[in-house]
Amino acid sequence: MTLKQLEAFYLAATLGSFALAAQRAYVTQSSLSKRIAELEAWVGAELFDRSGKRAQLTEAGQRLLPVAARMLELKEGIRDVLNSSPTLTGTCRFGISELGALTWLPRFVARVRTEHPQLVLQPLVDLGRRLERQVVRGELDFAIIPIPPENPQIAAHGIGDVHFTWMAAPGRVAPESVLTAQDLSRHPVITMSEGSGVTQAFDVWAAGLGLHMQRTVASNSLMAIIGLTMADVGLSFLPMDFMRPWVESGALVALPSDPPLPTMRYCFVHRADDHRAMLPTLLQCVSEVAQFSAPAGLSRKTTMT
Repeated sequence: MTLKQLEAFYLAATLGSFALAAQRAYVTQSSLSKRIAELEAWVGAELFDRSGKRAQLTEAGQRLLPVAARMLELKEGIRDVLNSSPTLTGTCRFGISELGALTWLPRFVARVRTEHPQLVLQPLVDLGRRLERQVVRGELDFAIIPIPPENPQIAAHGIGDVHFTWMAAPGRVAPESVLTAQDLSRHPVITMSEGSGVTQAFDVWAAGLGLHMQRTVASNSLMAIIGLTMADVGLSFLPMDFMRPWVESGALVALPSDPPLPTMRYCFVHRADDHRAMLPTLLQCVSEVAQFSAPAGLSRKTTMT
């Protein structure tokens, strides 16, 4: 028996897919299947029932799974003890929202390339709820999404709060207005589409206050929402630190509301059963670089295009 055989079994069992397990182990699917077959020969029992469309753990496999998990955790612990600053290798697939991609992602990539040059990063930019589902399925190693998920299969670590405020084109609302529920009901609202964690949180906030607002436009692009707001299609709620250059240039007006919009907690999320040393290392890196403010010159470029 080898640790590679145990790892192949553990990944296939927890991810529910030999194909995904092979990707995570950086081997071909046939190599992964061979390792599992060798482990089955060593223990003298089948660990997967392969008679259906999808392999399922046998009783022997279910008994072995927690033991395999402990063995792999011990392997990670040995590496940590012997190397206080391990250099990461392999491939890391992670998810990030458009806001993160437009703000701190370049700093994160630059830092990882400096500290872990043998680690290949494969980012996926998408909406939060879609990214969460891919983390659960094991298709992503981690993701940065707004609002801690309630799924017990997910472990979440807060990396920062993002404050949202209402935005409008100049002239839509009287200057220095404080938007009330009645005001909000009179204006179209531009939002992210339903797969967005921010939109989900906004809907919960509005429902809790009994607010009934128009929603005429939904988009899965943050920059499109900014453009639509500047074109005076309606109001939108956007991250204040990111939007500050547009406000300072006079392209948009920031408007407080009573009650105020909720603050969004952005989280580093991964599968709760994933104990690889790579994750706390990258969590620390993300926590140190994640600042959700706009790069210099972004608003000017946007208004010109």
